[in-house]
Amino acid sequence: MKFKNITPWNIEAVKSVFSSLSSRNYRIYFAGQGISLIGTWMQNIAMSWLIYRLTGSVFLLGLIGFTSQIPTFVLSPFTGVLTDRYNRHRIMVLAQVFFMLQAFTMAMLVLYNLIVVWHIIVLSLFFGIISAFDAPARQSLVIDLIDDPRNLGNAIALNSALFNGARLIGPAIAGVTISAVGEGICFLLNAISFVAVIVALLLLKIPLKPVMNKVNRFREEFTEGIRYTFRSVPIRTLIILLAVLSLVGFPFIVLLPAYAKEILKGSSDTLGFLMSALGAGALTGALIMAARKSVLGLGRVIAINTGLLGLAVVLASLSTRMYFSLTVFYFGGLSMILSLAAINTMLQTIADEDKRGRVMSFYAMALMGTTPIGNLLAGTIASGIGIPYTLLTGGIITMLAGIWFQVNRKSLRSYIHPIYRSKGILPSLPGELT
Repeated sequence: MKFKNITPWNIEAVKSVFSSLSSRNYRIYFAGQGISLIGTWMQNIAMSWLIYRLTGSVFLLGLIGFTSQIPTFVLSPFTGVLTDRYNRHRIMVLAQVFFMLQAFTMAMLVLYNLIVVWHIIVLSLFFGIISAFDAPARQSLVIDLIDDPRNLGNAIALNSALFNGARLIGPAIAGVTISAVGEGICFLLNAISFVAVIVALLLLKIPLKPVMNKVNRFREEFTEGIRYTFRSVPIRTLIILLAVLSLVGFPFIVLLPAYAKEILKGSSDTLGFLMSALGAGALTGALIMAARKSVLGLGRVIAINTGLLGLAVVLASLSTRMYFSLTVFYFGGLSMILSLAAINTMLQTIADEDKRGRVMSFYAMALMGTTPIGNLLAGTIASGIGIPYTLLTGGIITMLAGIWFQVNRKSLRSYIHPIYRSKGILPSLPGELT
């Protein structure tokens, strides 16, 4: 009797959420990446707490965020060309090996009490350089891992669910680990976790594709990628919105160590809980996106959730209570990932196959490359006017960005409609597309 509510419809709904896991390659990649991402989030928390413990400076929190991601802003347009010219799979494997070496070096320096600020800056810069190669390869590899292209949106959403599930678990483990044995063990566990994703990548069986445009000069392909990305109205609009979000909407994350200690009067445990609340909301949003069966309505998702993200940051700026902040960051994570996953899905479905690496390099540039500028700006402003006013300003601008996208949303339909029709993604278009 207790199973009477389980119907075929329920089972089909669950299957639809995880439909892309029916592909062998994606299933293996998903498992390996899941283990590695928990370690990565442990390192992220350990890094920010280490910096704040050593210096007590919100400016340096912003500076480390800047150095770890600015190489993506500078190098991504060039590494995107390499992603389209060469084997994306091999690029990813090499990137994971170098990530592992970076984490292991950090672990040894911290465990042997040799770490100083300049070490962290240099290793963060090295991390950023690796990320500039990894990000466009990883983003554009996803479609090669699924057997049915119609599952692309689901795979992207499950990637987000995986990333944010790790964001939920990793910071909580890191907070307890830092309190018990210090930051060094977090870096060491992250280094070990890369073994899982490297093994998973080596187990993938991806048919070799003919390399596009290899006879062309690098400069010509680079220029072609810029023209293609910024002459496309929908791609250009999405990239600009993402850049604004990364500049003013997302940098609140880099201030969380100071927010936990100064505003909420907490410790590393408090930081772990805040990050876990953010991750729980983001995981919820990713599962909502994974359950979607169509690209219909993604524009509306972006507009609404950009505005809600801004509102969440505004409310966080007004909070001094732990439980209210946890609630606000939950909804902040939810709206953030709904916006990001929708933007990612739209870009990957719009882009031509032979230019996808270059388009996703601009996605990485806008997401990971603009964020360091925002981090540095947030750290500088917070050291001058305080954390609450910095968050308030970023939240208001984010809300205005959501209104701007909503105003432009309906005009995008005339551009996206023929692209989806030509690709057979939507043979007929009842209702709204964006």
